[in-house]
Amino acid sequence: MSDTAAPIALLDREDPAVADRIARSAATTEGARLRTEDFGPWLAERGRAHTFEVERIPFDQLEGWSFEEETGNLGHHSGRFFTVEGLSVTGGSEPFREWQQPIIKQPEVGILGILVKEFDGVLHFLMQAKMEPGNRKLLQLSPTVQATRSNYTKVHQGADVNYIEHFAQPDRHRVLADVLQSEHGSWFFRKSNRNMIVEAAGEVELLPDFCWLTLGQLHGLMHQDNVVNMDSRTVLSCVPFADPHQGALHSDTGLLSWFTAERSRHEVRAERIPLKSVPGWRLGESVIEREDGRYFKVVAVSVRAGSREVSRWTQPLFEPLGLGVTAFVTRRFGGVLHVLAHARVEGGFLDTVELGPTVQHTPDNYAHLESDERPPFLDLVLEADPSRIRYEALHSEEGGRFLNAESRYLLVEADEEEAPRQPPAGYAWVTPGQLTALVRHGHYVNVQARTLLACLNATREYA
Repeated sequence: MSDTAAPIALLDREDPAVADRIARSAATTEGARLRTEDFGPWLAERGRAHTFEVERIPFDQLEGWSFEEETGNLGHHSGRFFTVEGLSVTGGSEPFREWQQPIIKQPEVGILGILVKEFDGVLHFLMQAKMEPGNRKLLQLSPTVQATRSNYTKVHQGADVNYIEHFAQPDRHRVLADVLQSEHGSWFFRKSNRNMIVEAAGEVELLPDFCWLTLGQLHGLMHQDNVVNMDSRTVLSCVPFADPHQGALHSDTGLLSWFTAERSRHEVRAERIPLKSVPGWRLGESVIEREDGRYFKVVAVSVRAGSREVSRWTQPLFEPLGLGVTAFVTRRFGGVLHVLAHARVEGGFLDTVELGPTVQHTPDNYAHLESDERPPFLDLVLEADPSRIRYEALHSEEGGRFLNAESRYLLVEADEEEAPRQPPAGYAWVTPGQLTALVRHGHYVNVQARTLLACLNATREYA
């Protein structure tokens, strides 16, 4: 990439008036509708108000789900929701050039939407205390709407999805963000959700499991473990912040050219195969797992949730083995903060690679490798002195499909020796402003990097 090309915008920047209102909300750490000190008791009270129960069950106790005789694929009798199938991938990165695994195929596009409204001249975000069966803490803060098409078209014959009308008919309101974003490419096959932020026109009824919070309050909660769920974090990454930093190390055009070259040089083939044909995996009464006991398992659960559209159901979940570590290595060039992004191959991506974090791994999966075979920068992050860690929190991944999937999210400051200005192939230094601009387009920035962008925004100071 050229370091001297004149900066060219990735797209027209957001309306300055909107960016100013966003910054004002981010600077406001006390809400007009719910005091910050009252949030913890409010969330605990919502937990006591409903019955939540998750129990592991054998596969033969799944209701409405079954293994197809010919393929071994696990699916729902309605043909909706999702299926667990097999995936064969070739063209990955070293040391894993090819592999086979179970994968979730969920072709329908869901809606992840946050409704915003001004109170006392400050934008507030309408958030939901929502139970997800896979969350370590079952009840976490979700977007206003977090629903698959099967949910909001009532395939499950449950209750209506609250507030869906604001997002199904957004022309009634002011749309601040609306973009299709990828889901976890390691566990979903080409899955996208519509990430939306919509400013409400007129009065909005406040329902019991919902609360209005400023962006500043949400940023404070982002520093707590397992409070703000993954779907909220990806939508919050789409918030149209102004870019306060000029002087990016690489021009926008140079960055896009590098990314296009990365996509072009990876010849990735990802093909769905029958689940029963995935080598090295075995099916038991209550688990599908690798014969060597690594990576993840497929399990089944029975769920009771008094606050959901359906109060009782059963389903499969993917359960990773080990705590994930997800981090951006950071440096300043010319006084401007940069993060080290990785053009990352994941088998379920729609288009070969997306920009991911510097490190996105489960360390236990690499413990058997020699030091020169381990992923770049993994040991730098794992061994980072606490004085170099600018952000750290445990966050759950997608609790509707993954069981106890947690990652340690970090921002780690490095120096020239640890993370040089000219990084290894496949890595590039990017400013937060450039990431924010890219997030306004689908399938550029993966969901883990979007979480880290939301975390990074939570560390900034706003006038």
